[in-house]
Amino acid sequence: MLTTGRELKQKLATDEPVIGLMATDHAWPFLVEICQKGGLDYLVIDSEHGDFSDELVSHICQIGRLANFPVLVRTISCEMSIVRRVIDLGPCGILIPSVESTTQLDEVEQAIRMPPRGRRRPGGMGNYWLPNFHYETWKSEFEDHFIVIPQIESQTGVENVDAIAAHPIVTALGLGPYDLSADLGCCWNPEHEDFTNALATVKSAADAVNKKVWAGCDGPALRKQGYTFLWIGTATSVLTGALTLAVDNIRHPDTQTTSTQPPPPA
Repeated sequence: MLTTGRELKQKLATDEPVIGLMATDHAWPFLVEICQKGGLDYLVIDSEHGDFSDELVSHICQIGRLANFPVLVRTISCEMSIVRRVIDLGPCGILIPSVESTTQLDEVEQAIRMPPRGRRRPGGMGNYWLPNFHYETWKSEFEDHFIVIPQIESQTGVENVDAIAAHPIVTALGLGPYDLSADLGCCWNPEHEDFTNALATVKSAADAVNKKVWAGCDGPALRKQGYTFLWIGTATSVLTGALTLAVDNIRHPDTQTTSTQPPPPA
């Protein structure tokens, strides 16, 4: 069974914070264990911007499956062949960039579901979640627990967000704050009225259908605003921040350093 997907969905159904990490510039198999030992709830491998091979992504997903730790993958697009290929690598869910319509999600749905409901052609590590390959097994032990998070990253996405949020395959909505602010004409000005209004619209759409919004990177501030599905930065930015803090506290022992380098927006 897609146990990690099922358990992550169960966590998202509560009001407790669900916290994860994005791997964009660097990813390696041991990162799964680091995330698990660090108390995180999930890891996202960024195949949109990261230069990772299919072999590496598949290996990381395998470690996640064996360790019972959720590993998701951000795809390049929602095109069917891309989604099918990513699912074959063995994640428990996908993050989809720049979704602007339910038509795109319909294509994703076709890539996830086995015939007759869809056009999935299973293979690779994605098969290892299942004890057999009967249709009912695919539906009840894989498809019903697979996580899909469309990112809202444009004005068009915001305009269509109510329908996107209500689509049956959507687990949660995702924010793409940097690209969204750029599309709105206020790149990167997170205090701009157009941007804050867009974020409020996305959150209202998710709340209306009892779904969460995936957001980062300032976890404490977002938590105060009512967000509970959070990511704390990229593996690179978190490591850089920790090293900066450690070095500053040694060089300036009388001045406690608390600020770290902010992670880049997603």
